[in-house]
Amino acid sequence: MDLGLTGRTALVCSSTGGIGKAVARALAAEGADTVVCGRRGDRARAIAAELPSAIGVEVDLTAPDGPAALVAAAVEHFGPPDVLVLNGPGPRPGPAHELDVADADGALDALLRPHLRLVGLCLPAMRERGWGRIVAVGSSGVAAPLPGMALSNLGRAALAGYLRTLAGEVAAAGVTVNMVLPGRIETERLAAVDAANAERSGRTVAEVTEASLATIPAGRYGRPEEFAAAAAFLCGAPASYITGTALRCDGGLVRHL
Repeated sequence: MDLGLTGRTALVCSSTGGIGKAVARALAAEGADTVVCGRRGDRARAIAAELPSAIGVEVDLTAPDGPAALVAAAVEHFGPPDVLVLNGPGPRPGPAHELDVADADGALDALLRPHLRLVGLCLPAMRERGWGRIVAVGSSGVAAPLPGMALSNLGRAALAGYLRTLAGEVAAAGVTVNMVLPGRIETERLAAVDAANAERSGRTVAEVTEASLATIPAGRYGRPEEFAAAAAFLCGAPASYITGTALRCDGGLVRHL
């Protein structure tokens, strides 16, 4: 299937590792001019160098001027983004009863506020051209809150509510807004979560992993490239009538449609 992304500009947030890197590679393989970014500038540039048409940008998206600097770099090299993939590092694991207001502010600073700024910067040009794709990397916790992941559940649910509202406002302008919800995908982040669960529960990491796999009907963790394929489709031209949706890529982990 041709996703119609040749010559389109795709900005992929937090794309120096894990899911973000896989999405950047998938979009680049479809012909998009790709902006790879993250706090590790050397890593962003190294990944970009491996892609057909890409730049690597060092940026901290939680800094007040981070989103504007990133979009400016994209515009300078390739033009205004046609595709915006919202992604960010997950907050620390922990139960809800231990949270305070400062914790909640931190989750919103990482998972909501930078994305609001990025959408505000990219959306006007998308609407003017009559074509745009906004795809957010969420979590299966948006569909069913995950035990022990209170901060992630809070921040990603807030983003989901904003994006679902936005989708209805911009659909007539040719801009689609969707989320892809990963379950347990084999990344450094998942390894860190399993290690934290093991420490908290007094079990070994192997025992935690075995118990986790038992909850997944597919019987395994997902691969980043499997997630990236789903995200790339929603970024493409054939997905022009899909908006306001949350697509789960979780091997059947969440047991409802």
